[in-house]
Amino acid sequence: MKQRKITTIEQHILDAERMNPDASGTLTQILYDLALASKIISREVNKAGLVSLLGVTGTTNVQGEVVKKLDLFANDVIIQCLSEPGRVAVVGSEELEEAVILRENSHASYVVNMDPLDGSSNIDANVSIGTIFSILEMNPELSGQAQCLQAGSRQVAAGYIIYGSSTMFVYTTRDGTVNGFTLDPSVGEYFLSHSNIQTPQRGRIYSVNEGNYLKWQEGVKRYLKYVQAIEPDDDRPMTSRYIGSLVADFHRNLLYGGIFMYPADYKHPCGKLRLLYEASPLALVVNNAGGLATDGKRPILEIEPEELHQRVPLFIGSRDNVIQVMEFMKQ
Repeated sequence: MKQRKITTIEQHILDAERMNPDASGTLTQILYDLALASKIISREVNKAGLVSLLGVTGTTNVQGEVVKKLDLFANDVIIQCLSEPGRVAVVGSEELEEAVILRENSHASYVVNMDPLDGSSNIDANVSIGTIFSILEMNPELSGQAQCLQAGSRQVAAGYIIYGSSTMFVYTTRDGTVNGFTLDPSVGEYFLSHSNIQTPQRGRIYSVNEGNYLKWQEGVKRYLKYVQAIEPDDDRPMTSRYIGSLVADFHRNLLYGGIFMYPADYKHPCGKLRLLYEASPLALVVNNAGGLATDGKRPILEIEPEELHQRVPLFIGSRDNVIQVMEFMKQ
């Protein structure tokens, strides 16, 4: 029986760096830093109820959402791990109204946008949650917080960490493949478990909060009725799966095929999910895995951001499913 090669995340990142003669090693170090932060967060997530990290802090963040204790912990850990001089100059976070300028890193060449703990409203219910990150190069034409306001097409790397039945680190680089690494807590190391992830061209899962149905535009309503119709020859009805944690829903659909939708509605005409640290990084992941991501009119990666906490509608997943919902919205 041929033994499977064991590859750690460090080995994998270094191998990719060696294949790029122009690599400086800085991006590699940032990915290491994020992996280290995720191990610390994973440890605390798994014992949060025992160390009083579950529950709320009594404050709200810039989004108007109640801040969980673990939200702040994750935010602080990631920023601390990214603070090594010479790497990251600016950090944009969902939890902070303004970006963090790491002034001691005046010669740093990268920017990181992040959602430290996506799905945190599910923390107390022990539902899968995650971290989403986007890495960009510094733009010499921008300064300060404006460095965070770059289109998703300029990302050099992006990914997410899902804290569930196991902890997985999934990332991609610009024009690269998508790879997933599963954390072995017994040795504290990520091992390659999902190599060159390719999402199915068409999936049978749709993920959306159907409680908002009456608030949507007619095209989205028609699409929902279409996927629910009984048409065995067309592999319908599709299967509804909605966790309410973006990372968890996205991760499942990436592997199995399908579409995640968070449409605009009359209460949120500009959408609800954040462009820079939710939609854009996941769009790079899904694009490199063969899927698509759109706001219903244009590719997510082409949107030029105007503010740090900008919101967008999001339709993301298997290519055929995303194209189909866009056709319904055009009618």
